[in-house]
Amino acid sequence: MMFLQYAIWGAWLPLLWPFLTGHRGLTASQVGDIFAVGAVGAIVAPFIAGQIADRWFNTEKFLAISHILGSLLVWQLAEISTYAGLLGFSLAYSIIYSPTLALTNSLAFHHLPDRDRDFGRVRVWGTVGWIAVGIGIGQWLLHQHTPSGPDITKELIQAKQNAGMADAFKLSSMLGVAMGFFCWFLPATPPAKGKQKSAVFEAVGEIKRQPLLTLFLLAVPVSCIHQFYFVHTAPFLGQFQNEAKGFIEAVNKIVGVGGGGLMTIGQMSEIAVLAAIPIFAKRVSRKTLLAAGLVAYALRMFLFAHYASFPEALRLPSIILGITMHGLCFGCFIFVAFMIVDEETSGDIRASAQSLFNLVTVGIGIIVGSKIAGAVAEWATVGGKLDYAKLFTVPMWAAIACLVLLLMFYPGGRKSDAEKRA
Repeated sequence: MMFLQYAIWGAWLPLLWPFLTGHRGLTASQVGDIFAVGAVGAIVAPFIAGQIADRWFNTEKFLAISHILGSLLVWQLAEISTYAGLLGFSLAYSIIYSPTLALTNSLAFHHLPDRDRDFGRVRVWGTVGWIAVGIGIGQWLLHQHTPSGPDITKELIQAKQNAGMADAFKLSSMLGVAMGFFCWFLPATPPAKGKQKSAVFEAVGEIKRQPLLTLFLLAVPVSCIHQFYFVHTAPFLGQFQNEAKGFIEAVNKIVGVGGGGLMTIGQMSEIAVLAAIPIFAKRVSRKTLLAAGLVAYALRMFLFAHYASFPEALRLPSIILGITMHGLCFGCFIFVAFMIVDEETSGDIRASAQSLFNLVTVGIGIIVGSKIAGAVAEWATVGGKLDYAKLFTVPMWAAIACLVLLLMFYPGGRKSDAEKRA
């Protein structure tokens, strides 16, 4: 389930910016709009998907229907060329796909006997799925959409690769069909009767207290920082891959081109971090884990912003290290946050609570983050060329500010399950 869930998303998300700007000819502001409406589904999810799954309808059946419908829509994104069309279909697809992100989490939590021990080994397969499609699309672009020859310019190579990125949407659609049929065979996850008729309002009542209040408030700027990575890293790396020689050419043969394949190094590090989380989750406070994630966010953006000022021999290692930081960013903040939401809410509203957190991270955070990322990109463009040093410095300082706020306001320690029941 997790493999397919994240392969569907990972097939096209890292390539959306270069595809829309480099092939469809959209402006940075227009692409920011498309990223933003792509998050609207996460906002409506708690009021639709969470309520249905917590009160009316089996979660696995809702997932099956959603993914089959979503596969029909995402295929169209490969063919549509107008800004209005892309905006409309992105909105429709987000309303169908975004709710499934939280529901796969809630379904897993419902059936796993030990959250701390078991969720990491399940969720890690989502990362494997992201890696598989990232490398697959990178190899496809390298072998099917990268012209060669003595008269071929870097500009032509980039244009051909950008055009070939349309195939990522078609792959995502095929994976969506597979996921839709697979979901019918997931364990039955029926709705539960709760204290209130509305699971959403009951969940809102629970997140007003600590530590959920601070976690939800911090999640907005953190998801904005996260969005900078997914919006701008693929074109940043793609440019680096097409210009570099020697070792990076050997790397390209493994991960492909376009930036998305190289980004999978971050997902590989994510696997290691998720494997370690069950060990540290029982020994280290949640606050410490969240802080480690924020330090990684800041370090990653620092390395991307300043790699060109390093000695030439250290430039490639600094970029690889920056990509590798993704494991700590996701594992220690986003992944741990989902665990905190689950352990701090009652069982009958967990799907809605997960959807509310998804609203903050994949909804509000991405909408705000996409608009900011687009605006900052325009601000950082000098003479028609994007200055990545200026661009990545903005989220670097934002991550440092979030770290300070976490240390000031998030309560320390971690209550045991026995203490909570008492």
